Amino acid sequence: MAKKIAIGIDIGGTGIKGALVDVKNGEMIGDRVRVETPEGGSTDDIIATVKALIKKLPAAPADTPIGICFPAVVQHGVTKSAANISKKWIGFDADKAFTKALNREVHLVNDADAAGLAEMRFGAGRAERGLVIMTTLGTGIGTALFFDQKLIPNAELGHIEIDGVDYESMAAFSAKEREDLSWQQWAERLQKYYSTLQRLFSPDMIIVGGGVSKQHEEFLPLLDIDCEIVPAEMRNNAGILGAARLAFRLANKD
Repeated sequence: MAKKIAIGIDIGGTGIKGALVDVKNGEMIGDRVRVETPEGGSTDDIIATVKALIKKLPAAPADTPIGICFPAVVQHGVTKSAANISKKWIGFDADKAFTKALNREVHLVNDADAAGLAEMRFGAGRAERGLVIMTTLGTGIGTALFFDQKLIPNAELGHIEIDGVDYESMAAFSAKEREDLSWQQWAERLQKYYSTLQRLFSPDMIIVGGGVSKQHEEFLPLLDIDCEIVPAEMRNNAGILGAARLAFRLANKD
């Protein structure tokens, strides 16, 4: 039986990563490839860079679907916002443009949604029912919502207003670095953020991702949340795996 495979691409403000993925097991086939995001992050330059990156991946059939996770709200393949990339992406039919340029089926998804899809399928949330909130702590706070394993797309819960401010400006990992906060000081802000999510949504589980999740022992034990709160398991490959899995599922109705 042929392997269930797809290509996963993770587009960020500074780097673009990609891999061929076994979407049944959530494993990369061969090495992950990373290139720099072209300066300015224009639509044409990023599409050309992704096209060149794919040529560096292990050989795959010409009809292998491609999933791309992207730092934007993505609605029906159209990018509705843009973070750390060109504003030309706003209102851009990215699915159509990538599909035409790469000559195969391409599906875009919000980056936090892709990370959440990987965690729900292969990682910390794989056995969880009910309401799960995935959060990614980095430059901002990305979020993804799942109910009984089904994605509710484009949940921008990092932008919840607390104390009169967009609270990702206070609680993202970038705030800890910018203000040189101790783990305890940062945890106090995270406590306020996650307590607000708990009060508004009553989740069964919260998954905490982003690069800092590798150091979860430093801050998760400091939080007192009335639901299970756990570190993500897929780490920096979550976006690639989730985007690939989604593309395969949409292409094959699997």
